[in-house]
Amino acid sequence: MRVLFVVPPLTGHTNPTVAVGAELITRGHEVAWCGDPGHLAAHLPAGSTIIPAADDLPTDLVQAITERAQGLRGAAALKFLWEDFLEPLARATLPGVSEAVEAYDPDVLVVDQQAVAGAIVGRRTGRLWVTSATTSADLIDPFAALPKLRHWVDERLVDLQVSVGIPAAEADPVHLRFSPHLVLAFTTEALMGTVPDVGAPLACVGPAFAHRPAPAGGSDEFNWRWLDGRPLVLVSLGTVSAGSGTRFLTAAAEALGARPHLQGVVVGEINPEAWSTGNAPADNVMVVPRVPQVELLERCDAVVSHGGHNTVCETLANGLPLVVAPIRDDQPIVADQVEQAGAGIRVRYARTGAAQLGDALDTILAEPSYREAAQRLQRSFTEAGGASAAAQRLEALL
Repeated sequence: MRVLFVVPPLTGHTNPTVAVGAELITRGHEVAWCGDPGHLAAHLPAGSTIIPAADDLPTDLVQAITERAQGLRGAAALKFLWEDFLEPLARATLPGVSEAVEAYDPDVLVVDQQAVAGAIVGRRTGRLWVTSATTSADLIDPFAALPKLRHWVDERLVDLQVSVGIPAAEADPVHLRFSPHLVLAFTTEALMGTVPDVGAPLACVGPAFAHRPAPAGGSDEFNWRWLDGRPLVLVSLGTVSAGSGTRFLTAAAEALGARPHLQGVVVGEINPEAWSTGNAPADNVMVVPRVPQVELLERCDAVVSHGGHNTVCETLANGLPLVVAPIRDDQPIVADQVEQAGAGIRVRYARTGAAQLGDALDTILAEPSYREAAQRLQRSFTEAGGASAAAQRLEALL
């Protein structure tokens, strides 16, 4: 079997395909990735087959999602995501994805929901293609409460499909989000609460973590000797939001500094002058630009997160409770799922200070039910099968 993954230049949307691709290779299949070559080279194992979706993506497009999106919420964030990122990305990569599919001739395309060009090529060519839904929020209608915005996005997606030869009568935007052949969802029913009807075969395979290359700032660069056995809390806003989270990270560092019975690792930048007590991190707080997160989570007791699906699932895969402060995109949905499952507490990103964060941490660390719920989700991930289950579903599809 020959498989081509089509992914956007977003870490959280690429990582699950790395694990599935590695599993497929161990089973004797051929695997390649199509997308932004610089992004893929940084996230795939050495020697992976990379097919550029475009020679060079526009600089403002690559930076849009990490810089210009900062501060946007709700409808404004959704409109920005489609108008300034997803649609331009689709138009910029359509020719390259088409050429990649023709040249590589895959038996099946695995297309991330935000790599719209891959879905269009799959539909236009009549090839077998599968949707990769990397977050449970991808399985619901993000515009359910915003009908005017949904109509606006639908019109643009119809126009995009018609412009590349798909008849208008067949250019249904829903068909770009969910392949009629199979939807691979990297989550579980236990985390979602209920499994939505997406009008297509849906396989909840759970998160896929394995087989990733070591990132910069890996295990060798982290000061493991600093850890002294006290309960450990990791604070991270992920790769997209870390640069704009100084206020929140400072509040988290202050909350941890006021609790000397804990140790805290804060990923990002803080503003010590904004602290209400002192103007430097306390001795029990480490502030670093990056961490070997997968390895560090094995030593943690709790996590403060923005609600990114990757970080949340990596946390729950270790049976750890969370304090979740969602910022935008799918994060409010993921945060609600964590809270409803009993595995964490949701707080308000823009308004929560050190006192509220400290109270939330005290609660999830002291009340056993939060860890028990996290461990229940951990078991659901193991039972779902992850990368192995995803590979099996792809094999069965053929």
